[in-house]
Amino acid sequence: MAVRIRFARHGVRNKPFFHIVAINARQKRDGKPLEKLGTYSPHPNIKEGAKHITLDFARTKYWLGVGAQPTDGVRFLLERAGLLPPRPLHPKVKRSPIAAASAAESSQPEA
Repeated sequence: MAVRIRFARHGVRNKPFFHIVAINARQKRDGKPLEKLGTYSPHPNIKEGAKHITLDFARTKYWLGVGAQPTDGVRFLLERAGLLPPRPLHPKVKRSPIAAASAAESSQPEA
């Protein structure tokens, strides 16, 4: 059974609230999860101005240890929380034209 760690959407229209869940990869987005690992509110709190994330570190480490694959959005949160190492940048990252021009100038030998 392939297990994914992903978001399950809750809340109302224009005010989403997500549960971070371990779920069978073939289940619907809001299907019954194997386990609820935490919550994520993408809208900042009015009083504090911060987004709220709760996460059960022990259970998340367990699911990652048994081979559960996080989705891209959950992977980003887990990297920020320190549970996963940051992904390396792709070797063919496009640079801005200014940075590319300055790199080309500095690589040319002066006569």
